[in-house]
Amino acid sequence: MAEADPPARTLSIGTGVAAVEQGAWNALAGADNPFVSHDFLSLLEDSASVGKGTGWQAMPLLVEDAEGALVGAAPAYLKAHSQGEYVFDHTWADAWERAGGAYYPKLQIAVPFTPVPGPRLLAQTQEDARLLIRAAEAVVRQNGLSSAHATFVAPEQMTLFEDAGWLVRRDIQFHFANLGYACFDDFLATLTSAKRKQLRKERARAVEGLRIVEATADAIEPAHWDAMWAFYQDTGARKWGHPYLTRDAFDLLGARMADRIILVLAYAGDQAVAGAMHFLGGDTLYGRYWGCLADIPYLHFELCYYRAIDIAIARGLRRVEAGAQGGHKLARGYGPVATWSAHFIANPGFRRAVAEFLERERAAEEEELEWLGGHMPFRRKV
Repeated sequence: MAEADPPARTLSIGTGVAAVEQGAWNALAGADNPFVSHDFLSLLEDSASVGKGTGWQAMPLLVEDAEGALVGAAPAYLKAHSQGEYVFDHTWADAWERAGGAYYPKLQIAVPFTPVPGPRLLAQTQEDARLLIRAAEAVVRQNGLSSAHATFVAPEQMTLFEDAGWLVRRDIQFHFANLGYACFDDFLATLTSAKRKQLRKERARAVEGLRIVEATADAIEPAHWDAMWAFYQDTGARKWGHPYLTRDAFDLLGARMADRIILVLAYAGDQAVAGAMHFLGGDTLYGRYWGCLADIPYLHFELCYYRAIDIAIARGLRRVEAGAQGGHKLARGYGPVATWSAHFIANPGFRRAVAEFLERERAAEEEELEWLGGHMPFRRKV
């Protein structure tokens, strides 16, 4: 019996996620991860956080069936630099350009400025997901680009990239796992005595003389967004040189996604002095933005890590993902977790060089993961 012909598909490059019908995009993205939603990706465009002058040109990869229905999509960007990615390839760019090549622009399949693992191939079927990978490769080859990169890819999608021959890179983040705790003290009970005392001390010291406010959905007031913008600007100026998000992005977050956001703000009297923004996923709390206008010991840990654990436990969420890097999270009950990216390098010689680099890097990370796993603050089981 002859095999059936594959269903007809049309591949194209969109002008932006905002130009794609919201329901069609979200039907593919699902509801678990807020950062691949149409709401989040389109507000980055509508607020000019990505687009002209930012080095992030939106060009989502789209797959349509014979009736013109969207059956596959990938958030993709033509990148003029490597900022805002959190998977660092600056040394690759330097090496390629020293050899006379042009590393930029490159194709980036990612959520801008958001080091959160999640699906990058939004598709109804595995075959449609594979078509998105082939589309990315075609964009690179047909336009003479150096490379394509898919960053913070959900682990279950990495096999698709590996099967297509993309290079695999691993990094490390620190996540909190909620093992069915009823309260923060239940979590503390799993720690060594010294760590329990340390965390209690830090929490008490952090909030001395302060009032902590949690707000979500309609309870988030305009003044709260003003405060978070001030905190974000301060942190962005110190860490990146300039904030990635515009002020309009914060207003649009409030208008479109307030029910998926929890703000935790610290007040000294009537003055907001620090704040953290968390996003709600299907089973995960995502810590994203933080800032503080005063030097208050341990307040960062309280608003970003300990309050996040409180929220996750209260809402029955399985884990907290508190952003990129940060070995200091280890002592606070956030364990090491591998994160993944995939890389398509068009030039064979350059590909070999990057592959050798990744092999050396992977060996070092194996040792680091083993070391970190042995330095968790939990009591040893007898």
